[in-house]
Amino acid sequence: MRLENQSSVSEFFLLGLPIRPEEKGLFFALFLGMYLTTVLGNLLIILLIWLDSHLHTPMYFFLSHLAFADASFSSVTVPKMLVNMHIQSQSITYVGCISQVYFIIFFGCLDSFLLTVMAYDRYVAICHPLCYTTIMRDEFCIILVIGTWFVSCAHALFHTLLMVRLSFCAGTIIPHFFCDLIVVLKAS
Repeated sequence: MRLENQSSVSEFFLLGLPIRPEEKGLFFALFLGMYLTTVLGNLLIILLIWLDSHLHTPMYFFLSHLAFADASFSSVTVPKMLVNMHIQSQSITYVGCISQVYFIIFFGCLDSFLLTVMAYDRYVAICHPLCYTTIMRDEFCIILVIGTWFVSCAHALFHTLLMVRLSFCAGTIIPHFFCDLIVVLKAS
């Protein structure tokens, strides 16, 4: 393969997982099962919190957003990996790679910030139990969640816009099954 310096590369090649061809069906079924379990489990958490009025508390409000972020985080990379395993293709478009990097950073940051908000909720519940309902009002919880979404979006957008400015060689190989920021930076 000849490497040419290009500022506008159209696709990357993902090396994927080192799986023998005769085992691809087994691993496809295994990864599909794990993915469906993850997504359906998180959607079940969201549904149960939404349906049960006893779970309409700040902690479960944050937990429902965390479950959505976790289901979305899994959905960024696994479907493309499963498609690549099924059709024996190892390529991803430049736009697809940039999108994967954006959403990996976005949902990863969202997870971290939501866990921080949940820790703050527990801190208030333990250290200020008499003031808990005054501090953790519904409006404040909504502001905290909107803030985590906004900061995560800004953080991911910042990294993605900087990454778009990079130049790559034609035929760039990424030694993973998804586009990771560090690997893409090394490939530029």
